[in-house]
Amino acid sequence: MSRHSVIAGTGSALPPRRVTNAELAEHVDTSHEWIVERTGIEARHIVGDGETTATLATEAARNALDAAGISADKIGLIVLATATPDQTFPASATKVQAALGIDDCIAFDVAAVCTGFLYALSVADNMLKGGMADYALVIGSETFSRILDWEDRTTCVLFGDGAGAIVLKVEEGADKGVLSTRLHADGRHNDLLYVSGGPSTTDTVGKVRMKGKEVFRHAVVNLAAVLNEVLDASGHTPADIDWVVPHQANKRILDATAKKLGLPPERMVVTVDQHANTSAASVPLALDVAIRDGRIQRGDLLVLEAMGGGFTWGAAIIRY
Repeated sequence: MSRHSVIAGTGSALPPRRVTNAELAEHVDTSHEWIVERTGIEARHIVGDGETTATLATEAARNALDAAGISADKIGLIVLATATPDQTFPASATKVQAALGIDDCIAFDVAAVCTGFLYALSVADNMLKGGMADYALVIGSETFSRILDWEDRTTCVLFGDGAGAIVLKVEEGADKGVLSTRLHADGRHNDLLYVSGGPSTTDTVGKVRMKGKEVFRHAVVNLAAVLNEVLDASGHTPADIDWVVPHQANKRILDATAKKLGLPPERMVVTVDQHANTSAASVPLALDVAIRDGRIQRGDLLVLEAMGGGFTWGAAIIRY
C-alpha cells in the first residue's frame, strides 16, 4: 500500500488586538464603506509587543497538536511558510521546534508569500511519502503589519496578522489525505506585488507595494487554471468538491474565481471579512475555522488554493 499524508488536526492563532475599519479610518485616509466595497474586509488582527511570527506559529501548532491528539515529540518535520520571519536567520521553524520542546527534527522555512502554505504542504507531503518522517507540522504564519506602509491606504487596509497549522500523519490506503498538489511561479511580475527592501539590496526591511488591478486580473485567471489542474490530476470535477478553502485576499477575487469555475459561492470558505489578508496564514487559518465550526466534515473533498507575490500560485486537493 502507498503512503498518504492525512490531516490529523488543525489549529490557528490570532493576536488579541482586533482593528476594525472604523478604527483604521481614524488614522488612515479611508472609510469602512470604501474598504468593504473593494475588498469585503471589515476587521483584522494586529500583533502587539512580544508577539512575533514564531510565537503565533507556536500557538497554532500547539492547537493543531491538541486537535490531533498527538504529542510534540512525534513530530519529525516542521515546514513553516512565511514572508515575515522573526530573523533573517535562523529559520523561524527552528524557533517553533524549540518552543515545542522537540530536541531534533527537520525544520525549515518556505518563502512563497501568499502561496507559501501550499508550497509548504506540497513539500511536507512529498517528504512524508518519501519516508523522511511519519508526522509533520505544516504552518503558515505572518506578521504583515510590520512591513506595511500605514500611509498607503491601497495596501495597509488589506492585511492582517495570524497563523494556521495542520498536523499531517502518514496512513496507508487510497483516496485519502493529500491527493494532488500543483505549484507555479512566474518571476516576470515582480513589480506588481513586492516588498521594497531586503538584506541583500537595501539596509531596510522595506514595505509592501502593490498594483492592485493587475494583481486581480492575474489572480482570477491563474487560480481558476490551477484549480482545474488539481481536479484533472485527481480525476475529479468541480461538482465533486465539497469545499474550496481559498487564500483570503479579496472577496471580489473569491467571487470571480468561483464564477469562473461554475462553483456556488456557498461552497467557498470565506474569512477575509474578519481576518483580512494574512498571506501564508490565510489558507490554514480559514481551514481551521471551517473545521471547528462544523462546516467541513471528515470525508469531505477539499480544494485549497492561493496566489501571491512573485507571482506564485498553487492548489491542493485533499480528502479530509
